Amino acid sequence: MKKTFIGPQLRQLRRAHKQTQAQMSKVLGVSPAYVNLLENNQRSLSVQMLMALSDKYAIDWRELVQDPSSNVLAELRSVLQDPIFHDTPDLQELRAAVDHAPGLVENFLQVYRTHRTTLDKVLRQGRERVPENLVSSSPETIIHDFFRNHGNHFPELERAAEKIRAEQPCAPDDVYAMLKDRLRARHGVEVRIRTVEDMSEALRIFDRETATVLLSQALDYPNRTFQLAHVLCLLEADEILKGLVSDSGITSSTGLARCQVELANYFASAVLMPYADVLATAQATKYDVDRIAAAFSVSFEQVCHRLTTLQRRNAKGVPFFFLRIDKAGNVTKRFNSTTFTLAEFGGACPVWNIHTSFRTPGVILPQFVELPEGERFFTISRTSDRPVFSRESQDRRLALALGCEFRFVDEIGYAQSFNLDREDLFSQIGINCHLCPRQACSQRAHQPLLVELPISPDRRGNTRYES
Repeated sequence: MKKTFIGPQLRQLRRAHKQTQAQMSKVLGVSPAYVNLLENNQRSLSVQMLMALSDKYAIDWRELVQDPSSNVLAELRSVLQDPIFHDTPDLQELRAAVDHAPGLVENFLQVYRTHRTTLDKVLRQGRERVPENLVSSSPETIIHDFFRNHGNHFPELERAAEKIRAEQPCAPDDVYAMLKDRLRARHGVEVRIRTVEDMSEALRIFDRETATVLLSQALDYPNRTFQLAHVLCLLEADEILKGLVSDSGITSSTGLARCQVELANYFASAVLMPYADVLATAQATKYDVDRIAAAFSVSFEQVCHRLTTLQRRNAKGVPFFFLRIDKAGNVTKRFNSTTFTLAEFGGACPVWNIHTSFRTPGVILPQFVELPEGERFFTISRTSDRPVFSRESQDRRLALALGCEFRFVDEIGYAQSFNLDREDLFSQIGINCHLCPRQACSQRAHQPLLVELPISPDRRGNTRYES
């Protein structure tokens, strides 16, 4: 059995109750020395002690054993790679900070998030007047951080989805019919397909008053199935959604609705691709997205999204990040279970071949990339077609990127044809030109904010920003 250590959580619990180790030991009926050993992770947690803590302090035992420190450590390491910081602490120092000063670390990360949001808004405002809400975090940022803080994995939604598939088992190509039947039999909800004109450019409408789900003819089979699973979440996992959303830290009504939509989408993916089955298929095919999509009768994009969620304790897949952009480079969707720092509003590096994929629709483009701070990743990029409403909307493609840290590359089939010892294997990319410190980059489009590039009227370099 795996040992459980709760040092930082126990220290926070004690401090929250304004107790010394001696006072806590009296409450629990143990010695102060034992409490000290637990806080310093020199003793593992016993079941008896776990129950005593839960009983004496009226807390859910799951809150104690859940260790968010790995996510915090990953975010802290990523933040400290920003060029504004110098002499980055080593991993041991960062672990000590997370373990012994979690409140300070969280406050530091919050300050950096505010800095990041403010900087981006300043960049977008240009010379225009700075708005009053400059430092407020956008709903997109809060939702992304909420999913990231949960490791992009929600066990409650996974269990609810598995319960449905266990109650009504069926083959992947029969899931649509199963969902229609369940909606009708258990909730009295009928499903109707309507023309594009009747839907007023909506793809799905759930009318609660008439107990009807209207689906547009513009949706293909995988997306029709996905939308029915989304509606089923609203009906059968509503309390789970409310509980998760209430803990998100979002206050605006628009942000709360957006968070609920993303969580329901998570549930829909879990229904279409049950955890154990999709993990086994992914590992057997070396994460071949097309083969996984074929096995579960889902789309390429749905598989990419699902692969980022396979982070169940003791049954983890490769931790991926997923990014979707439009032709202008705007980020329209992003999920992350890695340390990869994603640009919130786009403007991503043109050296990254997610942009090149628009020139080769439907073709998977693999690439090894390296960030300025030395982090290395393997990515694949491919276009995704959007539902066609008219002749004018036939070319509304988006580009997708799925990636993982280089250390997982042996598990990815798309990387097997590459010579990993080549010196020129990695493309040098950045988050965006404003923040990238690289010199002599032929693709630079902006002067970097935090680095002075050398420039002279007597020499013309690759770009007009440096000589």
